[in-house]
Amino acid sequence: MEHNEGAAVGSRSRTEFSTIRHDGENSAFLRVFSPSSSSGKQEAISSSHRRNARVPLGNVSGEIPMTTPDRQSMQSPTYSLGSGVKRTNSLSYLDPSTPVPVRIVDPSKDLNSYGLGNVDWKERVESWKLKQDKNMMQVTSKYVEGKGGDIEGTGSNGEDIQMADDARQPLNRIVPIPSNQLNLYRVVIILRLIILGFFFQYRVTHPVKNAYALWLVSVICEIWFALSWLLDQFPKWYPINRETYLDRLALRYDRDGEPSQLAPIDVFVSTVDPLKEPPLVTANTVLSILAVDYPVDKVSCYVSDDGSAMLTFEALSETSEFARKWVPFCKKHSIEPRAPEFYFAQKIDYLKDKIQPSFVKERRAMKREYEEFKVRINALVAKAQKAPEEGWTMQDGTPWPGNNPRDHPGMIQVFLGHSGGLDTDGNELPRLVYVSREKRPGFQHHKKAGAMNALIRVSAVLTNGAYLLNVDCDHYFNNSQALKEAMCFMMDPALGKKTCYVQFPQRFDGIDHHDRYANRNIVFFDINLKGLDGVQGPVYVGTGCCFNRQALYGYDPVLTEADLEPNIIVKSCCGSRKKKANKKYIDKKRALKRTDSTVPIFNMEDGDEGVEEPGEEVRAVDDLHRLDVHGARGLPPSTNPASLLKEAIHVISCGYEDKTEWGKEIGWIYGSVTEDILTGFKMHTRGWISIYCMPPRPAFKGSAPINLSDRLNQVLRWALGSIEILLSRHCPIWYGYSGRLKLLERLAYINTIVYPITSIPLVAYCVLPAICLLTGKFIIPEISNYAGIWFILLFASIFATGILELRWSGVGIEDWWRNEQFWVIGGTSAHLFAVFQGLLKVLAGIDTNFTVTSKATDDEGDFAELYIFKWTTLLIPPTTVLVVNLVGIVAGVSYAINSGYQSWGPLFGKLFFAIWVILHLYPFLKGLLGRQNRTPTIVIVWSILLASIFSLLWVRIDPFTPDSQRSVAQGQCGINC
Repeated sequence: MEHNEGAAVGSRSRTEFSTIRHDGENSAFLRVFSPSSSSGKQEAISSSHRRNARVPLGNVSGEIPMTTPDRQSMQSPTYSLGSGVKRTNSLSYLDPSTPVPVRIVDPSKDLNSYGLGNVDWKERVESWKLKQDKNMMQVTSKYVEGKGGDIEGTGSNGEDIQMADDARQPLNRIVPIPSNQLNLYRVVIILRLIILGFFFQYRVTHPVKNAYALWLVSVICEIWFALSWLLDQFPKWYPINRETYLDRLALRYDRDGEPSQLAPIDVFVSTVDPLKEPPLVTANTVLSILAVDYPVDKVSCYVSDDGSAMLTFEALSETSEFARKWVPFCKKHSIEPRAPEFYFAQKIDYLKDKIQPSFVKERRAMKREYEEFKVRINALVAKAQKAPEEGWTMQDGTPWPGNNPRDHPGMIQVFLGHSGGLDTDGNELPRLVYVSREKRPGFQHHKKAGAMNALIRVSAVLTNGAYLLNVDCDHYFNNSQALKEAMCFMMDPALGKKTCYVQFPQRFDGIDHHDRYANRNIVFFDINLKGLDGVQGPVYVGTGCCFNRQALYGYDPVLTEADLEPNIIVKSCCGSRKKKANKKYIDKKRALKRTDSTVPIFNMEDGDEGVEEPGEEVRAVDDLHRLDVHGARGLPPSTNPASLLKEAIHVISCGYEDKTEWGKEIGWIYGSVTEDILTGFKMHTRGWISIYCMPPRPAFKGSAPINLSDRLNQVLRWALGSIEILLSRHCPIWYGYSGRLKLLERLAYINTIVYPITSIPLVAYCVLPAICLLTGKFIIPEISNYAGIWFILLFASIFATGILELRWSGVGIEDWWRNEQFWVIGGTSAHLFAVFQGLLKVLAGIDTNFTVTSKATDDEGDFAELYIFKWTTLLIPPTTVLVVNLVGIVAGVSYAINSGYQSWGPLFGKLFFAIWVILHLYPFLKGLLGRQNRTPTIVIVWSILLASIFSLLWVRIDPFTPDSQRSVAQGQCGINC
């Protein structure tokens, strides 16, 4: 029986190997995934277990059948044949908590009896056996010298071997939405689609003869709303949840007492104006990065100062000094969060789970240190309020190079790092680098996207981490294990090779309890992005995102045959010809790229079998997209720091990107103020997938503009960027059909760029109720009972869809309602302005200024900023819509009172739509009035008086009522009865 099973396994192995041999990239494949051993306790134990375990020898090739994201939950645990060789069996689902099934193979038998008669196979397996024997000798000697335990996996050493088994398990899994919730949700969507068809059939075939213009406008608006709903709804067809296993990540890559095998990560922080983005906020973000729970030699923090402000430079210098005390305190006591401002502001029992007797004393001392640090930072801010006429000077008396923010040289300063940055306990600190790229008149600097690309190049020269994570200056690490959460996907053998980025949801501090202006954006982050995670991944939202450096360099992912299969719609229409076209596309367009992209990202091989390092002392960066040859190993140890800094200054010069693919195919993509949408879209069109990671403790938290005017300006910038993409060559409506973008993912991207256009029909539809009330006409004719059923079913399906979405997503009803309200507020203000500004910019060349969102802290308490009234032209359209509907309601009610009881029936339908508009604009109305106890009484009195006078005059004049109808109305019983 054993012999037959072995022969079957060997036969399958020959089939798999023959498939590899016919691949044109066999040599690169074997170089990357050749079996190898490594040193240390983990490898020794694993070797012992493999020698005595029943492992299929057919997997020595190291072939890795890749899995698609939607099938990840159906994969069995990952088996390992060495530190760099893994295989995922496509079997039925196995519970990770159950022991891994193994099968004994007799090592004394001839390999030919197992079907391994091929000479190449025999040589490879013999080499593998020699390494196993070597590791076995190390394990045996260790156990004999130590406890002398049982090496067969029992006794005291059984726990170690069980840990080795756990290290082979998947690092993450998909947690599907319960089918009883999801299936009902999909059924309601289909029913709503059918009801919409009958609704429009009635609306189109029953025009209103005496109000034809109003009827036509309303039907056009309703058709556009239906199309917008389709674009928003169907990308949420496959919502999923994900779960990570940090303990397995540690067992596999970060064991105690052994050198960490976790990949290096470069963290980017971007800032522009220190007066709008307070240095204390940026300092807290940097401190939370430096104290992150990750190997210090594998974390580097780069701060981009695109405003070349000396205030930012000095604040960063103070931050680096305070970090020497703050970082060891955080790691010693495992506190959360590790941003001091927010840690000390917590109103919780900070003694919970703290067993060190000295914790209280050390916490009080650290709080005093932080208060002194704040005093120094605030003194720098006060000093910078008024710049001297001759410009700023540094401590040595030399002028600050960035006195002119539009014309200055590039600046790089390494504050902490491998050259002596130690904390108070003598431990090494992560590298901290200040970067301000060169600015010269006459050059296009591309705002934030250009600054991020400069950081990519600087980090490639100095540290060259395999992965990049970018955060805004006000988004601090709320979870110290956020980087490890991302690595559970990036370093996963199945997902890592085709994942371009891991996106975390945005969470915010300092928002009022009722979230008046939907700053939390819960519906988008907890419903829309979770739905996209089941398709091809969430869109990139600009912050809290961990990138694969290769994906940013424009490489294509390493896809399996399953990934290259056309989607079901294309397959049903084009048959097998589409598959052949894909094969041809892969062979021609991706051959050169894949040669380099298959270089291993993780340093899993032995030194004698690894990829050969380049020989030059400083690697040239003119062809920067080849810098990932170093992978997780970073730069060669022989590099000269002085030469590296000189090269880093060169790559942030103004003319470096001329006649290159930067901003077109490499790095952050130019062409829109919302560079995040473009950058993620380009990656998805190449076939990359993205992952949505929602750990139980939010990974990042930031600040949001709770003031109405600031919030509208922020939304204006986002909407303007969408219009720019809509009018560019990268528009998802027509771009990227030769790539690997999935249909539902394309619909999601189309929705992200066309949503501002909805403002035009929305404004028209919000004004229609007031016009109907003032003219006495209506957009719907008298309906029969049959037609009334479809209207009722339509409203019922709308509410049912929303309720079921809240059920599977866990979003609260209040958050959903706030989102609906701000959809109307933003649509009647910022989105409308964005449409016209975008047209002026693209068609007439009239550019608009980029406004940085204010990150001011709430020093006055009680959300004082929420009630500040700041006038802006964005307030005019929604104010007009609000006033017109209020006047319409007063006029309609006054007319009904004056005309008699028979006029109340038609009035209710008009009042319903007008009240619907006012309820959606209610937060906007509260924002106009400010704090209730501060609203002048005279304003309220005059408002009521003017509205009453206007209503009485309107009823008296009655301009829209014909004379014949007016005479009939005067003979009826009205208010004088």
